[in-house]
Amino acid sequence: MLRPRPRGTIRLLDRFSRPFLPFSSLPTRSAPTSTSSSAQPDSSDRVPLRKQLKQEAKALKVQKRQRKETEEASREIWELTVGVEIHAQLDTTAKLFSRAATSTSDLPNSNVALFDLAFPGSQPEFQAATLLPALRAAIALNCDIQPVSRFDRKHYFYQDQPSGYQITQYYGGVLIEPFARNGYVDLYDYDGIAREDGERIRVDIKQVQLEQDTAKSQEYPPSSQLLDFNRVSHPLIEVITMPQIHTPATAAACVRKLQAILQACGAVTTGMELGGLRADVNVSIRRRGEAPGKNHYDGITGLGQRTEIKNLSSFKAIEDAIIAEKNRQIAVLESGGVVEGETRGWTIGSTETRRLRGKEGAVDYRYMPDPDIPPLVIGEDLISRLQDTLPTAPDQLVVQLTGPEYGLSIEDAKPLIELDDGARLEYYQDVVDALHSIRPGQDDTTRVALARMAGNWVLHELGGLLTKADRAWDSEIIPARSLADLIDHLQRKLITGPTAKQVLAVVFEGDHRPVPQMLEEDNLLLRPLSREEYRTLAETAMAQNPQMVEQIRSKNQLGKLGWFVGQMMRTGEKGRVEAPKAEEVLRELILGKA
Repeated sequence: MLRPRPRGTIRLLDRFSRPFLPFSSLPTRSAPTSTSSSAQPDSSDRVPLRKQLKQEAKALKVQKRQRKETEEASREIWELTVGVEIHAQLDTTAKLFSRAATSTSDLPNSNVALFDLAFPGSQPEFQAATLLPALRAAIALNCDIQPVSRFDRKHYFYQDQPSGYQITQYYGGVLIEPFARNGYVDLYDYDGIAREDGERIRVDIKQVQLEQDTAKSQEYPPSSQLLDFNRVSHPLIEVITMPQIHTPATAAACVRKLQAILQACGAVTTGMELGGLRADVNVSIRRRGEAPGKNHYDGITGLGQRTEIKNLSSFKAIEDAIIAEKNRQIAVLESGGVVEGETRGWTIGSTETRRLRGKEGAVDYRYMPDPDIPPLVIGEDLISRLQDTLPTAPDQLVVQLTGPEYGLSIEDAKPLIELDDGARLEYYQDVVDALHSIRPGQDDTTRVALARMAGNWVLHELGGLLTKADRAWDSEIIPARSLADLIDHLQRKLITGPTAKQVLAVVFEGDHRPVPQMLEEDNLLLRPLSREEYRTLAETAMAQNPQMVEQIRSKNQLGKLGWFVGQMMRTGEKGRVEAPKAEEVLRELILGKA
């Protein structure tokens, strides 16, 4: 059975420099000043909270509808084109060009080598092990691996880059190339692409390159800025797509899919939510049917002037920033202006992008081959071995989970794959394996029914307990065999659904007894009621609520049958009343039919 690859560990080396200063204390909030009674609003002007919430929800719906209508109207006139650049931290123990540890959660400036600080005379030492996760990523993205690639210096001055240049592979001369090129990623409707993009689109990947990360900076207004060099030279890959995306939702889906692939193949440390992956988007607008202009982007001519939005840190920010920049460029062009090539920023919660600086080009960065780093030579034997040992891709897992072996819906398969870096999926598969061992020789119908029940309980019932208790995922909280025993008893109707949930909560709280033993000792096994016992419970509930019975009969308010079922379950012996049978008897007594 295909399983996700377990994540690697991070080792720490010696501390090196001095940590950050502690955060300064925040100012306390002053007490509100009192106002005179004349300044208080009249009680007749006050809006009840419930009504206010309804009004706000209605206004939000109207706003979303208007935004959608505006988007649809603009698509008829203007064509949006987006390219994506992703910077992802590789899952390695050492930095790219030094032996310092890559942990960024340690004390600031505690994992720093001399080369990381550009100490005079220090030399880069390429750490060969950092290449392995980068190769896994390139293979998973269907790229061609270059047998020879080289490193370049990208010159710019900024305080987070002490050497005055960044070592990367972007230059792309005749011999100087990134280590991987010409890949692609397939996006499906279940990945969240825009409806107008259909069921599937393919986005080509121009290249994947190795490069070093920069320092982390922290501003302290009004004029102080502290630097943490732990992150300097942390190995990165930059994934550059071709400008083939034409909707904001699909751009966000593309980044989400790329992150899932990088995590599934064990290439990266963390995702976007924890800062291990950052995205830049290049946005351009052109009027549909317009004659091709001079602007071009990665060899594609006829596009509008592009702008780049830097360092987007969430999938929602990607979509919102693209929409805002698209609307800004349309407004500029419709007013007769010209879109300038520039780098822009985005603040979460904002409605507009903001200018950061003019857009630099290759000539501005003065790319040159790094004379201190030899060519990177990659053998076919290494590539073949990594291809053979690559973990299952997310799309293959979707096919497997929705296929005849498990029979899950796409709505359940996707969260199982994406939650907890694959740990939730591995736990689910352990539960299914345990169910097969409990009841060997199952027919196909029973096997699929058990697999679907397991998916529901792993995602919803167990997930609900974790959310309520505010606890992180841990497969040891409820052993896979315990959950399998519970599902097996429920599927064979030896216990009721409420009893199963009750037992799950008890195990979650730390009861380590085997589930079959617990059910026996606590007298929780189902002892079915006779039909006469069901009739007695139903007649008692009906006698106590004759008006509700009449409403069901005369007004056909069948929803109130559920209330009577609840009454029967509360008054009957705990764990013995089955809701379907209770409702069947109620329908017979109240409506004269089953």
